Amino acid sequence: MKWTDTLDIAIELAEAHPDVDPTKLNFVDLMKWVLALPEFDDDPKRCGERILEAIQAAWIEERE
Repeated sequence: MKWTDTLDIAIELAEAHPDVDPTKLNFVDLMKWVLALPEFDDDPKRCGERILEAIQAAWIEERE
């Protein structure tokens, strides 16, 4: 997975952290969790606030 795979990342995070409310998660922790996903393989320097916002929004939608 790459940073642009926001929906796939959100699904993986929702499965890995089912008890977490993504609306309360800060971007520092969100980035760490994405980097820790086994299938994630992208440069951490390519991540920005917009990408993290998109991942968070997709995760929120997944929960609904």
